[in-house]
Amino acid sequence: MKKYKVGIVGCGQICKVRHAPEYAENPNTELMGFYDMNPDRAKELAKQYHCQAFDSLEALLTAGPDLVSVCSANTDHARSAIAALEHGCDVLCEKPMAVTLADCEAMLEAAHRTGRRLLIGHNQRLTPAHQEARRLIREGAIGKLLTFHTTFGHGGPESWTGVKDPWFFHRGAAVLGAAADLGIHKIDLINYLTDDLIVEGEAKLLTLDKKLPDGSPIQVDDNAIFLLRTQGGALGVAHASWTFYGQEDNSTVLYGTQGILKLYTDPDYSVILEHADGQVEKFAVGKITTNEEQQAGIRSSTGVIDEFVAAVTEKRPSCLDVDQVIHAMRVVLKAAQ
Repeated sequence: MKKYKVGIVGCGQICKVRHAPEYAENPNTELMGFYDMNPDRAKELAKQYHCQAFDSLEALLTAGPDLVSVCSANTDHARSAIAALEHGCDVLCEKPMAVTLADCEAMLEAAHRTGRRLLIGHNQRLTPAHQEARRLIREGAIGKLLTFHTTFGHGGPESWTGVKDPWFFHRGAAVLGAAADLGIHKIDLINYLTDDLIVEGEAKLLTLDKKLPDGSPIQVDDNAIFLLRTQGGALGVAHASWTFYGQEDNSTVLYGTQGILKLYTDPDYSVILEHADGQVEKFAVGKITTNEEQQAGIRSSTGVIDEFVAAVTEKRPSCLDVDQVIHAMRVVLKAAQ
């Protein structure tokens, strides 16, 4: 089988620790080039992976990659993804998909119009614990979903990028902070786990602690709390935070008429099912990779690149397809207005 040629747009931390090494490890892909607004970052990775650094997005796309990963700042996602689709590439875009609903819809339209694949990097859909939880919910293990609470919090992007003043802190590059960086993961996750789409959302976004180097507050939210309602009537809360200055929290608890399902609340058992009659089942089905582990250089695959390549190769639907994950963006962007 001929290997897919891969181009990557954006050479920050997510490219360095996730996309580039995972493409390098995939037997069906070959890295052909990098582009970044900072030429030195592209050159550094091109040297590491023995390929080319390009001085513009157009130059990278004209060189003819088959697959493109968009790992640039939030505000660039729509531009780069649409350009790659229109050049005939299949595209994997980091989350958040984009920073306006109009851009999200334009990306969806471009994928349909060009007939190319557009997947969004919602890696939480691929963890063994979340896939096991989805199976249990579908089998009726907790009955009808009534309420839920989901959290994603850590010490902030500076803790895993190693940069004291990352672009994440600036409205011009990020637009939203913890809400789009972490909140989007958990709202999308509820959609995936329950097949009960969130259709209503309110949000409170605040900057409680994070500071820029000059001592002024960062320009985006460091905490976001969403009050959510699903199509089926379940009520829930999602909390995204960059101010958890201790152990990372990536937990979800779902409360149903026949039991409670706890995900990543226990260090040893990633799935705990508490039945209404008092019986408890515990499942050790894999741990989730933390940002602290990434920062420490501990490598583990998210499965996102492998899923992208396999979906393109096998011409099959993927749980990361834009048609599925755009629902969460609609909720987040409307609630954050």
